[in-house]
Amino acid sequence: MALRLYDSMRHEKVLFEPLVPGKAGLYVCGPTPYAPAHIGHAYSAISFDTIRRGLEFLGYEVNYVRNITDVEDKIIKRAHELGEEPMALADRLAAAYNRDMAAFNVRPPDNEPKVSTHMAEIIAVIEKLVENKCAYPVDGDVYYAIEAFPSYGKLSGQTIDKLRAGARVEVDERKRHPGDFALWKSAKPGEPAWESPWGKGRPGWHIECSAMTVAHLGHTFDLHGGGKDLIFPHHENEIAQSQGAYGTETFARYWLHNGFLRRVDPEEAPIDDGDPEEKMSKSLGNVIDCTTVIAHVGGEALRFFCVKHHYRSPVDFIVESVRDDAGKITGQRYRSLETADRELSYFYKTLLDVDAVVATDAGADGPVMPEAERLLPAVKEALLDDFNAPAVVAAMYEAATLANRLVKETKGIDKQLRKRTLARLARDLRTAGDAVGLLGNQPQTALTARRDRLVKWRSLDAALIERKITDRAAARAAKDWKLGDAIRDELTLLGVELHDGAGSTSWSVLDAG
Repeated sequence: MALRLYDSMRHEKVLFEPLVPGKAGLYVCGPTPYAPAHIGHAYSAISFDTIRRGLEFLGYEVNYVRNITDVEDKIIKRAHELGEEPMALADRLAAAYNRDMAAFNVRPPDNEPKVSTHMAEIIAVIEKLVENKCAYPVDGDVYYAIEAFPSYGKLSGQTIDKLRAGARVEVDERKRHPGDFALWKSAKPGEPAWESPWGKGRPGWHIECSAMTVAHLGHTFDLHGGGKDLIFPHHENEIAQSQGAYGTETFARYWLHNGFLRRVDPEEAPIDDGDPEEKMSKSLGNVIDCTTVIAHVGGEALRFFCVKHHYRSPVDFIVESVRDDAGKITGQRYRSLETADRELSYFYKTLLDVDAVVATDAGADGPVMPEAERLLPAVKEALLDDFNAPAVVAAMYEAATLANRLVKETKGIDKQLRKRTLARLARDLRTAGDAVGLLGNQPQTALTARRDRLVKWRSLDAALIERKITDRAAARAAKDWKLGDAIRDELTLLGVELHDGAGSTSWSVLDAG
């Protein structure tokens, strides 16, 4: 089988044929750091990190480039509002973005270019466009002439004629066509500026990515990714700029676009599933910061929630209002993440139980049960089908179900075969998890961290729980079974579940309904 992916340019799944066999160059539009990252940003970052991992699982050597747009109108505006230097604001928030993404197990890109460090490359591309009569300077500004690029609109369908007739672009009498866009903006008081052949100024948004792709991947490369909202105008303009400057027939050979993460509150009017503009964004005021989610359920739960959905799909993120007895809203509850957190803990509990069985002796080399050999081939098949992470998760569930059955079954099966099979399942579950960015923590560490978060969220007294467990152990040692059961029942009412093991008792917090 070969990798097939959905190309936004051709609107269908196509065979992936990289420029260099066995290698893949991937460019993804990264953050514009003017405010804290929200989980809509995280969904895109997780999607393309999963695609990168999928390529690597399939054997490709990946050069993953994700930029930081640290020179942009929104950054300048926000910096002025805060009384901060624009570049300092961008650096601070870019670092915060990377910390947040690390909490979601998003690996750093191989290259992370910044606009501010690529001014020479940006100016060089603009000079080529002017030389090729694809751009024209006006009063210190430089505009791209879309009429010089007849195939403009081939990605988005926004043709030159549609742009002339439409009202989506601002009217500027200096432009030759209303759809012409800025490549270079003349300096304005209080804004960062750089020297150029057209005077001091700064680049427009779109030219920045064209220059950075050329610098790190060449005039033509394999894969370009980003959110669906970037198809027009950003990615459309990248194509026009890059091909107009260098005369290449192809800029990116394949285009990948992730769907939107959409906030849904059951108390509000439902979202129209057919509305592609309904996304989580700062402008709509419906964002949930990454730091809020990390504090509530940890980063891996959001990752699990995301990879359970195909990267091209729109995803509904359920938020419920928490009310007091008088009906006053006192907070929010993230049902989607609580479910993902609970499901993720199932896998970690499975690994913990399996590890306990095979810890002393995984068995000699030899065959395993045939069912245990299905997981990794299923993962490969899923990833070859447009990086189908939900199918990977489904295969992991099948393997975990088998593992849990074998943990409980001690009769009717050869002891060494059982242990070998469990060892294989644990190994392959971790390998499959890594292919989608999951199960990278030690099981006990992950489960303890989840318990501690639930203790904090439920306002439970962990020290009191430990004392009760000690009292119960003493009662059981004295054969006071009635008292021991009463303490267990008391803890159950608090939402605490006890797990009696060999010589010790552990505990977890029951999930709320």
